Amino acid sequence: MAGIAELPKSLTPTATPTAIRRATAIPAAPLDLIIPVLNEELRIGRTLAALAEHIDLAGHPVRLIVVDNGSVDATVSVVERDCRGLDVEVISCRHRGKGAAVRTGMLHSRAPRVGFCDADLSTPLSTFGTALELLDAGCPAVIASRRVAGASYAVRQPMVRRAGSQAFGRIAAPLVGPIRDTQCGFKLFDGDLAREVFADMQLNGFAFDVELIARLLRRGVEVAEVAVAWTDDADSTFSPMRDGYAAFRDLMLIKRALRHA
Repeated sequence: MAGIAELPKSLTPTATPTAIRRATAIPAAPLDLIIPVLNEELRIGRTLAALAEHIDLAGHPVRLIVVDNGSVDATVSVVERDCRGLDVEVISCRHRGKGAAVRTGMLHSRAPRVGFCDADLSTPLSTFGTALELLDAGCPAVIASRRVAGASYAVRQPMVRRAGSQAFGRIAAPLVGPIRDTQCGFKLFDGDLAREVFADMQLNGFAFDVELIARLLRRGVEVAEVAVAWTDDADSTFSPMRDGYAAFRDLMLIKRALRHA
């Protein structure tokens, strides 16, 4: 574990969580779900509405931790307006990057189970049921996958994104062993395990999933992949040029650190 811990300190964020709203009438939930957001005013309301309906119908008590990653639009105001009685808390993360936002939310969580999903809900909400069943059965880490038997694409990624994803996967493969899909934005964990692992993590960008899975596997943790019907979001904040380059750079940092561990 010391290898990854030696990554440059400049990659380590200083989280400054600030609670903006929480529905105090609802008792503490057994699952904290982190949603990282950056300028999501146009869809975060729909996302909260969909989560509210699913949580109500499925009977999954969930606290939503919305982590604002530096939005300059009305994202936070929309969340406050559209909470609709949900157990919702908004916290801020002053360091940019999905990895920094998810880590901030994880370290702020306190539930016995924790997880994160993307604001675009590219992973169907029905995945919750399957993932929770696996956690109930004793699996400590469950991740959605677009590359295992039974997975499908409701809407496929553009060709450039697919090519970049395949290249990224080949480079990441030595770090994540049997795991077929590191980047699908839905993952659930045993809460204590997740907080312990995220406390050591350092990558801020999109490659943080690889660091996360590498750390779990190095601990001997079983990681289960669940097949999903993925819907690509044309309005994704991921930039193949900007974020793709940074993700490949971060992979090199992880590989170098592990080589000297």
